[in-house]
Amino acid sequence: MAGVAKVSNAQHDLKALDRVRPMSWWVDMADSSLQLLVHGKNIADRTVTLDYPGVHLIKVNKVENPNYLFIDLVIDKGTRSGSFDLEFSKQGTKTIVYNYKLDQPDQRPGRNQGVTSEDLIYLVMPDRFSNGDPSNDRIAGMKDQSLNRDSMYDRHGGDLLGLMNHLDYIKDLGATAIWCTPMIENDMSSASYHGYAATDIYKIDPRFGSNELYKAYVEKAHKMGLKVIKDVVHNHIGSQSWIMQDLPMKDWVHQWPTYTNSSYRDQPVMDIHRSVADQKIMLNGWFVPTMPDLNQNNPYVDRYLTQNHIWWIEYAGIDGLRLDTYPYNDPKFMSVWARAILNQFPHLSIFGETLVTTVAEQAFFAGGNTVNRGLDTHLPGVTDAVLKDAIYGFLNDKEGWVDGSNKLYATLSLDFLYKHPEQNVVFLDNHDMSRFYSMIGEDFNKFRQGMGILLTMRGIPQLYYGTEILMKNFSNPDGLVREDFPGGWNQDTVSKFTAKGRSEKENNAFNFIRTLARFRASSPALRAGKLMQYVPEDKIYTYFRYTDTQSVMVIVNKNDQMKNLNTNRFKESLQGYKQATNVITGSRLPDITSLSLPANSITILQLQK
Repeated sequence: MAGVAKVSNAQHDLKALDRVRPMSWWVDMADSSLQLLVHGKNIADRTVTLDYPGVHLIKVNKVENPNYLFIDLVIDKGTRSGSFDLEFSKQGTKTIVYNYKLDQPDQRPGRNQGVTSEDLIYLVMPDRFSNGDPSNDRIAGMKDQSLNRDSMYDRHGGDLLGLMNHLDYIKDLGATAIWCTPMIENDMSSASYHGYAATDIYKIDPRFGSNELYKAYVEKAHKMGLKVIKDVVHNHIGSQSWIMQDLPMKDWVHQWPTYTNSSYRDQPVMDIHRSVADQKIMLNGWFVPTMPDLNQNNPYVDRYLTQNHIWWIEYAGIDGLRLDTYPYNDPKFMSVWARAILNQFPHLSIFGETLVTTVAEQAFFAGGNTVNRGLDTHLPGVTDAVLKDAIYGFLNDKEGWVDGSNKLYATLSLDFLYKHPEQNVVFLDNHDMSRFYSMIGEDFNKFRQGMGILLTMRGIPQLYYGTEILMKNFSNPDGLVREDFPGGWNQDTVSKFTAKGRSEKENNAFNFIRTLARFRASSPALRAGKLMQYVPEDKIYTYFRYTDTQSVMVIVNKNDQMKNLNTNRFKESLQGYKQATNVITGSRLPDITSLSLPANSITILQLQK
């Protein structure tokens, strides 16, 4: 497949005015400038005028493709909300009028709250969670008409309404924030369910719902005390997107003489010994043939993406953003982008997907690390894949000088490389990797240990849907880890959304997570406390989460037999504390000078003076 995207002439059925993006805007934004992308048949032949107090037409930019105009506006501070007519005139033809709306920003409390270490994120793939509206399973005119729950690549019918119907389940589990894989329109011929090949970034895919329903979802979540994270993709779009069918200019996407895939190697981005050619392939190569790589050095692409994200955050009241494929983006663009977003929404949370292999690589992308960069990414947090690997090493590997529990200890010892390690998202699985329960050999003791570490560790914990009911499988291929949540479809014979529909072991898993999640929500030490860890000894790893007023002690015993632990070694952390309550069992320990640790266990103690 060639990697060259041609700038086409207008399609024969292209409307005189096809799109204006953003469709609307707001007054009194942090950045008073606005650039409108206008698409229509030979729209560049027309003269643009407007008349509205406080709105100034600065420049009309014509580009390679006559079907586009990029209109630069400035909106003065204090401009009143309302609407004005954008007029596109041409002698001898009828004037085209677009009524452009300017709203007041929504200042209601509880919007754009931010997601912090006080939260627990629940990750959902909407197509695989619950089908609340079967009438939108297929939409006439869309390219992918599949609907087959027996196929891992076809659409299954899950949607926004299905998610909204089960917000009470997510809240009852103890989650406080929801991250959904993208629900933006993916009008692709196949595999359109996952959402990462956008065809219109201003539109919710109608098989999920509508823009209005998405906004209603956010508002309902907020009323229930749940925050909402939106998954956004800077790096690429879908090859069948409307803009790829009629590119504004050739360099809207990265062009190559023949198709060139990204190397998927992040090292050339940071390597001081790198080859420029290697760096270019990493950053400018296409992610896959169906996902063209956006040229973020193109100023029109830059504004188009940034304004789109601001539009969604303000329109829907979103609390956080998860950034897909973060290392593949142009570093300078992402730095400027982050400043623009946080300038408008200072409380918004942002975390970037960095599926890399070392702490140094993750820290390179995190905000505050300017060594050898010449820039600050201003990225508050990253997905902590290295800590995930260390937890797996802790659970699965034999003990060694740098293996087993020592791997987890050593990984956390490198937190000095981050400016804010507490803003990293800690996870054990997601939609792109093998499920946690399978990766630990379906060992329930390891499940409790891993979940216990996840929910008591520094950072922002994230659960993948179904982990709490022991859903399993390996990601070869990925579709196997994207199975439907049992009970999300009317025809399902069993519903795991209820205790009655779950097995005894599934309820044990659910209740274990629920107990810890609820304790975490009430614990200042776990929500925002510092971390102190001790070098593992005798296959026992101990750490403390603490504030000035509370301390939680976590002990993981990897031995196949019960161990007695003399706590004198931890007097630095135990000073003033003489007793404790076992968070998991609820039992009181009147004396903590010696602790009895069950085999292959995790013990979590709320210390008391």
